[in-house]
Amino acid sequence: MNPRPIVQFNGAPTLAILLGASIWGVVWYPLRTLAALGVSGSAASALTSAAGCLFVLLVRHRSLATLRWHWLLPALALAAGVTNLGFVWGAIHGEVMRVLLLFYLTPAWTALFAHCLLRERLTWPGAALAALSLAGAMLMLWSPRLGLPVPGNLAEWAGLAGGMGFAMNNVLTLKMVRELPGMKAEMRTVTVFGGAALVSACAALFEATPAPPTGAHLATAAWLVVLLGSVLGTNNMLVQYGLARVPANRASIIMLFELVVTALSAWLLAGETPGPREWAGGACIVLASALSSWVHRGKPASQAGDDSDPERRNRARAMV
Repeated sequence: MNPRPIVQFNGAPTLAILLGASIWGVVWYPLRTLAALGVSGSAASALTSAAGCLFVLLVRHRSLATLRWHWLLPALALAAGVTNLGFVWGAIHGEVMRVLLLFYLTPAWTALFAHCLLRERLTWPGAALAALSLAGAMLMLWSPRLGLPVPGNLAEWAGLAGGMGFAMNNVLTLKMVRELPGMKAEMRTVTVFGGAALVSACAALFEATPAPPTGAHLATAAWLVVLLGSVLGTNNMLVQYGLARVPANRASIIMLFELVVTALSAWLLAGETPGPREWAGGACIVLASALSSWVHRGKPASQAGDDSDPERRNRARAMV
């Protein structure tokens, strides 16, 4: 008698990543508010990341019991720090549209890193979805005046490095799940926020800062940092849940949904009306995200791929 196939529907993990991308698509507004209060980009990144780390430690402190040393921990922290600092510094000091375009070349880097570290094979359907999502990013962010997405200054190199760090962050998260199955998602979240806080704090030491907020502005900024830390901490735990259950190549495509939410939030909150090109690009990204769930909707265990995945082995044993 043939064993029954293990059918996996990744609807909940996909929804978790989509929700996480949506929250990141609107977080620029409170960060811009902090900047208006006198908190620089690097300082705001360091403070909110530290607040997020502290929030997770307070509400999920029992997860520290799953901590044990592994080289993946500092690697993940460094990747998260490069991601955060590259995006923030590049967006502040360069042309935001060019920096974003270079940052959101993530699917290409993810395919390379996933192949090297996870042995994931990029199939033709996966390659087509990556191309569709990148085409959507090009439609939304590219313009003839800006030219090809080749870094031309330090800010643009920072955006490119941030995108590479983001791809590595996604791949290392999945590798950590496979090699450290006993470590809870909250511990990975603490690692991500701790790394982002440390890297941003080091960068803030070398960044010229405006006059710090005082009086009522200081109280407002403090409350905003605490609120952002709580929201981002919760959001990152949700994203970690999704990243642990979705192939790295598909996760990088789904995360591009942030571009769509960013365009909509800029329209509603800043009066930046998207044109036909932006809507068309957003449609490509949404379509790629939807099709990615269908393409990876589930396979028999014999075709599932990497048998080294502890979660897959456990599910297979449960079927015996």
